[in-house]
Amino acid sequence: MNHSPGFLKMVNDAKRQIHEITVAEARAKLAGYPQIVLLDVREDSEWASGHAAEAVHLGKGILERDLETRFPDPKTELIMYCGGGFRSALTCEAAQKLGYKNVHSLIGGYKVMIAAGWPMTAEPAHNSV
Repeated sequence: MNHSPGFLKMVNDAKRQIHEITVAEARAKLAGYPQIVLLDVREDSEWASGHAAEAVHLGKGILERDLETRFPDPKTELIMYCGGGFRSALTCEAAQKLGYKNVHSLIGGYKVMIAAGWPMTAEPAHNSV
């Protein structure tokens, strides 16, 4: 996908402020610490089409509004993913501004998860968080 220069600048600026992890690192973290939250920040329609089996959904459009309600403890460790790793960088930056210190953006997002054989499921968007 071709992204606009302004969007790419925002993403690159965010990536300098956040922590990114690989699929292998995410798998290891989730296997060792089941309390870590895998958070899908894509749009409702993307979520409905398919998502990581253990993920919860909080779309980028409402993340800033609902993150503290959904996960009131700012010590909650969050691994965020989107379609390709750009929007999750922005949501990680937003979460940090809200006081969450242990957040990670999944490099390559959903596309890389699919390629790595991550277990996926699909369900109606109205079942998302």
